[in-house]
Amino acid sequence: MKKLLNYSVVLFVLTIILLLIIPLPAALVDVAIIINMSLSMMILVTTMTIREPLEFSIFPSLLLITTLFRLGINVSTTRNILTSSGSSGQIIKAFGDFVLRGNVVVGMIIYMIIVLMQFIVITKGAERVSEVAARFTLDAMPGKQMAIDADLNSGLIDEQQAKMRREKIQREADFYGSMDGATKIVKGDSVMSLITTAINLIGGSIIGIIQSGDTIGNVLNTYSIATVGDGLVGQIPSLLISTATGMIVTRAVAEGSLNEDISKQFMGQPTAIMISGIVIAVLTVIPGMPVVQLLIVSVGLIAGGYFLSRRLREEPALATGGAFSGGTLRSFSGSPEGETKEEGLVEPAEQKPVSEEEYFKDVNNVYTLLSVEAIEMEFGYSLIPLVDESVGGRLINRIIIFRRQYAQDMGFVIPSIRLRDSSGLNTNQYCIKIKGEEVAKGEILVDYYLALEPENPEKEIDGIETIEPAYGIPSRWIKPEDRELAEIYGYTVIDPLSVLVTHLSEVVKQHAHELITRQEVMHLVENTKKTSPELIEEAFPNLVSYSLLQKVLTSLLKEGVPIKDLETIIESILETISDTGLPVKDVDGLIENIRTALKRTITRMYCEDGSMKVITLDSELERTMVGCLTKGERGYYLALSPDVLQSLINQITVQLKKFNSISQNPVILTSQVMRVHVYRLIDQFYPNVRVLSFNEISNNVQIQSIGSLTLDHTARKGA
Repeated sequence: MKKLLNYSVVLFVLTIILLLIIPLPAALVDVAIIINMSLSMMILVTTMTIREPLEFSIFPSLLLITTLFRLGINVSTTRNILTSSGSSGQIIKAFGDFVLRGNVVVGMIIYMIIVLMQFIVITKGAERVSEVAARFTLDAMPGKQMAIDADLNSGLIDEQQAKMRREKIQREADFYGSMDGATKIVKGDSVMSLITTAINLIGGSIIGIIQSGDTIGNVLNTYSIATVGDGLVGQIPSLLISTATGMIVTRAVAEGSLNEDISKQFMGQPTAIMISGIVIAVLTVIPGMPVVQLLIVSVGLIAGGYFLSRRLREEPALATGGAFSGGTLRSFSGSPEGETKEEGLVEPAEQKPVSEEEYFKDVNNVYTLLSVEAIEMEFGYSLIPLVDESVGGRLINRIIIFRRQYAQDMGFVIPSIRLRDSSGLNTNQYCIKIKGEEVAKGEILVDYYLALEPENPEKEIDGIETIEPAYGIPSRWIKPEDRELAEIYGYTVIDPLSVLVTHLSEVVKQHAHELITRQEVMHLVENTKKTSPELIEEAFPNLVSYSLLQKVLTSLLKEGVPIKDLETIIESILETISDTGLPVKDVDGLIENIRTALKRTITRMYCEDGSMKVITLDSELERTMVGCLTKGERGYYLALSPDVLQSLINQITVQLKKFNSISQNPVILTSQVMRVHVYRLIDQFYPNVRVLSFNEISNNVQIQSIGSLTLDHTARKGA
């Protein structure tokens, strides 16, 4: 019996096919028509009552089955109408009498209105919606895949959740492709209904006049009743299915075979079954309807729905119907830390609150206080709407976009960022922490816009004066209604969320070298092993240690050099080792060789239209600096006198102003020998200035010197 139930859908489809061949008596045709109406109503009610679209994913296949069922019934009713003098059961006769009301012309007009409404309005509209939905779904697939990868890389989801979301996207694409074709079936069913109507009326009339010998009036009356009744019992379920198609066309799909999905999803909707039974029972008030058949089907549906509802209350797990519930919930907790919780796919069972003293009685819970987050952001309460997704906050989405872009540009994945609300901050303040320590702070007015002041504004605009937190530009907080006016005056207007994200991104870029851990280095190596297994096996762990590679990558990131081309970096390390042997004593020389190997990447970052604007070092100054190199325990360092150092910093301050009018970042050009020493000297005063050597610039780039640093002869003696 159980095996028979498992193949119930297959048997049902085979029975439908037999309807096309085996003649059915009128009583069985009535039962088939009632079942068809009930099934159509159940489908329509289900599409309107489901909470999640994934709960009715078998709709495209079910649409094909119900359409085939209606065609089988149409063939049986047409056969009976043409062979039984217009008689094909009580339902068809009752519908025909009910619509015609003794007036064939009016009845036919009403019937044609119903048919055309179904064909032109509902079916045509559902078909168009399906086509558009299928096209947009397929176009959006790459973006959805990238969003999943970004969430996975950011730590917002784990590998299992990412796998489930990818499968969901694939099933959505399959579903919309199926629906695009399934709507063609609905359209064909409507056309076929018109054809069978014409056949029943014209063919039946001809047969009746020729074979029965009855008058033309009686023949037309008989066959018009049968035609209209047959058309209505086919068009009403078709109308319901077409309406359901329009409702479900934007829904996603589920997993499992058709038999399993139908069993789960119909059994998970007892309300729809009971409502359908009640509607079937109401049909008994129509004169001439087969009351016995209607009541049998109605009582069966109501009883079945009631039985299933009781069963679902006892077994709540069945109510999901195999649906997928995706996404990550985030809410601001009322905990002392004010931490933003990140919950999984299923909400945990409600637990009784535990006091702080009880919680920390367990020594293992005390260890949770020792962890240090790589990156944290704390917010005052007025800024919570920018973060909380439940009220439309988009900070997390913007962070994901930044993380993805930074990974593509620099080859380093920024670790997860912990977001917290804090009562220790003013309501409009936020702070950014790296490894538990505050490195940046800012203040945002959520209901205002930030207008960056140009050098020579046409007019000043009213607003609250402030400093843009990321770049230190003088700015004003202005009201939203003054935004257009500020842009006319030459101000650059930024929304509060963009101010926050820009500040965060700049802070992360400045401290990226602090975030690359040994574990992340090993992860990057394993990722490179997928494309260059021979190189990784040769280098690690015999020749290159993870500690050495971490030093190299940290140094490159600190100076803003991308580490995306890890193969070239490792190959350069191996070449240096082959020349100097192990262990590597001159790490600075190793890094300079790697930078030379990455010259195309470095050049691209600072080259504009085939030329690079730089500040150079005067030859006399460079010779003096070489003479000031002093060897210490950790290698050579530059020991300039305070006078020479002060003169050099003053000159750099003046020369850097020349870069304000151009889009290129400031670059100081030196020899390879002095590059690292000049960088270390300047970095403590101007961390955003890049120091390059001639060996790091491609040969096809034109170098344009827009300034020069010279030796101040008044300080030469002190040097």
